[in-house]
Amino acid sequence: MKWKQSSLFLLAIIVLSSFTVHKFYVGMFQMKFVPQKKELQITTRIFVDDLNLALEKKFHKKTFIGEPKESQEDEVFMQKYLAEKFKLKIKGQPKNYTFLSKEIENNVVICYLKVKDLAKINSLEIENSILMEIYPEQQNIIQLDNNGEKQSLLLTEENYKGMLK
Repeated sequence: MKWKQSSLFLLAIIVLSSFTVHKFYVGMFQMKFVPQKKELQITTRIFVDDLNLALEKKFHKKTFIGEPKESQEDEVFMQKYLAEKFKLKIKGQPKNYTFLSKEIENNVVICYLKVKDLAKINSLEIENSILMEIYPEQQNIIQLDNNGEKQSLLLTEENYKGMLK
């Protein structure tokens, strides 16, 4: 009898634990230097619900990125947030990027950015603290394709700056 109760209890724990949701806090930032165009092309992937939460916290206003109620102001807030939390330096010089467009795919906002007028990239300093103010466990993965040479960085709240050479 005791064995049956223990078995049922163990089975209940296994079944219940299989339904728990574990959320991962990861952003992807893919960069590719295109020498023919003399530009660094950047694609960001951030969960849209997390981004809306961060925007609401920063701007004290509910935002609707990726929803039918999205406004132009929401996109302006998103671009300001990206500019503040995602910064680049090339050869030690700060570089601004141009926001090209965005799309939503499977609850992820994908933003397309570019840095123009680059002859080459010898060193790339990256500061990326996107979503870290709301999720201390947030990890931002940076992948760089620099003329066929691939490198990556993992940035966290404790280490939100890095350099690729």
